[in-house]
Amino acid sequence: MLTDLTLLAGVLGDKTAKALDKQFGIKTVAELLLHFPRRYSKRGELTDFSSLPIGEVVTVVGQVQSTNQRSMKGRKGSIFEVVLGDGNGQLTLAFFNQAWRQAELHAGVQGLFSGKIGAFSGRLQLTHPDYELFDAEIIDQQAKAWAELPIPIYPATGTLSSWRIQKAVEKVLDARHQAQEVIPAELLEKQKLMPLLTAIEMIHRPKKDSDWEQATNSLKFHEAMLLQLGLLERRKKAELEEAAVYKSGALLSRFDEGLPFDLTPGQIDAGTQIAADLARGHPMNRMLQGEVGSGKTVVALRAVLAVAESGGQSALLAPTEVLASQHFRSIVQALGPAVTKELGVRLLTGQQPLAMRKKTLLDMASGNCRLVIGTHALLSENVSFFDLGLVIIDEQHRFGVGQREALKSKAKNSPHSLVMTATPIPRTLAVTVFGDLDVSSLRELPKGRQPIVTHIVDISRKDLVARVWERVSEEVSAGRQAFVVCPKIDPQQTEDTGAMVPESEDLESEPGLEPASVTSVFASLENNKMLAGIRIGLLHGRMSSKEKDEVMDQFESGQLQVLVATTVIEVGVNVPNASTMVVLDADHFGLSQLHQLRGRVGRGEHAGLCLLVSGVDRETLAFQRLDALSRISDGFELSEIDLDVRGEGDVLGDTQSGGRSSLQLLRVVRDAKLIQEVRPLAVEVEKAGMSEQLTLVLEIQDAGQLARG
Repeated sequence: MLTDLTLLAGVLGDKTAKALDKQFGIKTVAELLLHFPRRYSKRGELTDFSSLPIGEVVTVVGQVQSTNQRSMKGRKGSIFEVVLGDGNGQLTLAFFNQAWRQAELHAGVQGLFSGKIGAFSGRLQLTHPDYELFDAEIIDQQAKAWAELPIPIYPATGTLSSWRIQKAVEKVLDARHQAQEVIPAELLEKQKLMPLLTAIEMIHRPKKDSDWEQATNSLKFHEAMLLQLGLLERRKKAELEEAAVYKSGALLSRFDEGLPFDLTPGQIDAGTQIAADLARGHPMNRMLQGEVGSGKTVVALRAVLAVAESGGQSALLAPTEVLASQHFRSIVQALGPAVTKELGVRLLTGQQPLAMRKKTLLDMASGNCRLVIGTHALLSENVSFFDLGLVIIDEQHRFGVGQREALKSKAKNSPHSLVMTATPIPRTLAVTVFGDLDVSSLRELPKGRQPIVTHIVDISRKDLVARVWERVSEEVSAGRQAFVVCPKIDPQQTEDTGAMVPESEDLESEPGLEPASVTSVFASLENNKMLAGIRIGLLHGRMSSKEKDEVMDQFESGQLQVLVATTVIEVGVNVPNASTMVVLDADHFGLSQLHQLRGRVGRGEHAGLCLLVSGVDRETLAFQRLDALSRISDGFELSEIDLDVRGEGDVLGDTQSGGRSSLQLLRVVRDAKLIQEVRPLAVEVEKAGMSEQLTLVLEIQDAGQLARG
């Protein structure tokens, strides 16, 4: 879209350029011009203070109502307080030991005020805010036109205010930097859209509301078009690449004959599609999505055997050591000792003993290992393959594009690629982000999977909380096992799980206090009389590989009856005897994450029970997630609800660039109709010979990603 990779330091000066880089990762002219305003204010309209979110950096238009200079109680120094009004409510500004501000901040003046919203004595407050006052003479001379001129309000920080960003943007616009138009003039006219340069100018410097409204619509269309053209170009490039041809044989036949269960129709269909991809001489680029426990690993393993038949190697990349180890154990069990030895199946993680890692690396480089299961250790520079033919990425959303490409680059020729996700991809997201992938879906669960009943438990009801532990005790007494999941490792630190986690405490806390941590909950459960005599284990991400493996082995073997853990057990963990999942402070997890956790139970002969303990208010979005989970068991339906409730979050950035999202204005849920309407138009534009121009734009975008590191 924007093709100017000029570094900002040469345009704005080192100080401003460094501030933009530090606060937003913005390094180039193009990236600054794509830092669009989040909203617009007017000098004649005061901001509604009642809607300001506590804890966030905001920029408001306010008028000073009164000021007060006073000494601080019990300590030296003074406080200068300024009361802003919005016509209804008030907002206090607090300046410590800065009495000199009385000369410019006095009753009647108006301006922009920026800072992090806090609360003090029941009142909204900005402490040491940055501000820019409006010129009183201009107000008098050009009152109406000046009051109606839209003020762009940019995403800002406490140290880099909106109007400073605005001034930087205006300086860049005045320098007349270039943009690469990707939409033909006749299509722009037909769709009643602004050219790209005009839209960029109008979104940053509108003279009236209709300017930025038209600019926003035009830029959304540009984004949708560029996104779809990029997906088409990637698919086209893949079609031109050559890859090894793999066909199944005796290895796969023996494996299928030895399976103790029948493959589901979905597994058979997916296997047929993958077999066709592997045999056509071009790189497979397929996503395998399916419910928790739908049998994705078996489908992937059948592809591995087809590749191994010809001596090719496969690598399975998992996001955590727990999941990698679980995959290794289940694959070894499924293959049996003879085929495991024949394929030289190995596990590679960062915390293995050095001698073990060296042996695995040697076997991979020599070709003696035809299947390796590993974590990020597979991405290390010292990892090499003899003939890598198939790359399998499990829980693909946990890895950025750069990480996935790093593994694929270890192949001598273009490898086949299979990405797997137990978080079903909503249709709108699939069209938007994964349009360059073929998608196979597993909707049926294997025979024998048990239903799971899900309940929300109000943490303020002590009787219900007590009943949670009573139910756990009953399940254990019946010979079954239970998981207890917490958002945090301990009260001071968080687990890097992707959950939205404030600071924490234990289950007995009142609503609004810190969320549960595994260390405090583990200690409290060991002293819980209802669980007397029950063997309880502890598992979290800061434990060593050996410690985690020992705990999981003890839980899987039944030596431990209750496992208190963070979300390291979210995916891949398979303990058929586990029937109960207790999630503490469940509102701190996303809907997809909760569905994954719930899928850890009901995997054997016993029905599952999932108890979501939370103190969240019923009117919040967090409660909507919990309520949806308690009513719906189908992951595909939940994925649509999740996307609708929370928006696409960071998934676009993770999927497309491994960093900041390359979509600025477009939103998958809100703009789904536009995205789908643009797809056929993109096909026509691509056919009309825009390929060279598009390739230039994509190359420049890639260079921009590299510039950001």
